Amino acid sequence: MRGEGTLRAGFLLAILFLAALYTYIAFTELSYLSSAGRLGPGFMPRIIGVALVAMCALSLHADAKHRGAEHSVAPGWRSAAVLALLSGVLVALLEVLGGLVSMMVFMGAALWILNRGRPLQNVLIAVLLPVGTHVVFAVWLKASMPRGMLPFLS
Repeated sequence: MRGEGTLRAGFLLAILFLAALYTYIAFTELSYLSSAGRLGPGFMPRIIGVALVAMCALSLHADAKHRGAEHSVAPGWRSAAVLALLSGVLVALLEVLGGLVSMMVFMGAALWILNRGRPLQNVLIAVLLPVGTHVVFAVWLKASMPRGMLPFLS
């Protein structure tokens, strides 16, 4: 497909710009430590922002290095649109089902679409990754997670 490299580079540049903006906000607006001396609300956003900027920059570098290669990655607009839709559903479900169950639903649906043919692996990832995230944030870091309207699910 003609123009795939340009489309991919434009997309990566847009994501790099948004990641840089996100990182800037994480460093300037969110404090690293709370008033009690514990990790504050800026701890994880800073790590995520720096990782996003680094990964986008590495991807752009790799694309520029292989620009002339015949094998290029297809844009995957359908998958991107489905993931965007699922992300919107995740945000809507957070207040209804709570953080843990919403993440499990999101991961299960995304993996069912993107990783067909591996149901056991998909179920394990859809359950263990959200549970691990919940343990890290809610238990270890004592961060508040969305409880949802159904208290028995959160």
